[in-house]
Amino acid sequence: MTTFLVTLLLVVVTAVILRWRRPAWYWLAFGVTFAALRVAIRYTSVMDACGLTVPPSRWRLSLARLAHRPVPEFRAPLILRLRPTRTGLVIRLKLRPGQDAFDVSAATDRLRHSFGMYGVTSREVRSGVVELRMTGYDVLKRVQMPAKTDQAPMRIPVALCEDGAVHYRDYRAVPHGLTLGATESGKSVYQRNLVAGLAAHDVALVGIDCKQGVELFPLARRFSALADNPDTALALLDALVGHMEDVYQLIRTAQRITVDLPDAEIAADIWDLPEDMRPTPVVVLVDEVAELALYATKDQEKRRDRIITDLVRLAQLGRAAGIYLEICGQRFGSELGKGITMLRAQLTGRTAHRVNDESSANMAFGDIAPDAVIAAIQIPTDVPGIAVSGDSTGGWTRIRAPHTSLRQAVNICNRHADRTPALPALAAFRPDVAPLAPASVSLSKAATATA
Repeated sequence: MTTFLVTLLLVVVTAVILRWRRPAWYWLAFGVTFAALRVAIRYTSVMDACGLTVPPSRWRLSLARLAHRPVPEFRAPLILRLRPTRTGLVIRLKLRPGQDAFDVSAATDRLRHSFGMYGVTSREVRSGVVELRMTGYDVLKRVQMPAKTDQAPMRIPVALCEDGAVHYRDYRAVPHGLTLGATESGKSVYQRNLVAGLAAHDVALVGIDCKQGVELFPLARRFSALADNPDTALALLDALVGHMEDVYQLIRTAQRITVDLPDAEIAADIWDLPEDMRPTPVVVLVDEVAELALYATKDQEKRRDRIITDLVRLAQLGRAAGIYLEICGQRFGSELGKGITMLRAQLTGRTAHRVNDESSANMAFGDIAPDAVIAAIQIPTDVPGIAVSGDSTGGWTRIRAPHTSLRQAVNICNRHADRTPALPALAAFRPDVAPLAPASVSLSKAATATA
């Protein structure tokens, strides 16, 4: 008996310590079992209390009357599947006739309280089937990306969603994006994660960093072109527009449209071309877009208009040529001048960290997801890295990127420096960096392995 009590005490103390210091370990060791039992035991009563049940059908009532049996109880949605994950539970429900996915979505906060979970979100999988994603702890407090993520070209895991899912930056699905964030909001860390993720892919990175290059130039070994002032940025953007036109000429040459050519083989963008003919895709990262739009003299105004015109052209026409824009800034508003709202309309992916004013949040989400505006301006100052991500579908979610230091990002870029393509059109803007010494390479790999 004494041994049993000692063992029980050790288990309880271990559970308390894990829940305090390592919530992910606690969840996998204890929490997932307790949560599954709570759902199984409370399911019917919780669904009834949340108004997610329907009365029995007429034929069941008639059958009960004929058989002189009690009136059948109200029916809750049928559980198709209950799957534990590393952060919570995923429950797939089959709705009863007369129920709607919006009913489940409106009751998520009550379900969270009733089942004792940290958070509950819902999404409609298909007609009549809803998926509930429940998180057992605050996954955004200490972000830990899963060891394995989905691997696909131009699809980069950059952050973790509040429901425990991985947030991907998929350039083929969402070609251009806008990232906003005030000073110390975590925007730079998000950008580092993006560059570090892209470094291992066959892609050309082009950077425009008008803060004299302090953010992007440390990563220069993985960049095919860099600009650190508005004058160089204009020349670089002009060269990118010329490169885009050359790629379109290549696509037209490769189309070879004839009567007997199958529809699937007609090329309309670089991804339809044979792999040996496909140009290298290009991701353009603009670190502070406001610096490109501000001017003080007439000459600077002309330069500004040409820069914004080039960005708009790349946003409108660049996708098929494999050119993708990632626009970042502390402030993005119509007061930056003509062409800014036209540029914003082409930036489908929107991510907003903590912002200093509501108008910046409105510029990010006002035209696609008004509810996300409120969520963006409510991000606390003491939790850097928290962001709201949305797209043109109207959906949005809270995300947080794992902390990546500048040293870690530099090590990753140096490790993949051999993947940096040399684009002839951008050769004049290739950063001049000294070759890595053997000792530096060894140190870089060791630092990356322990990161």
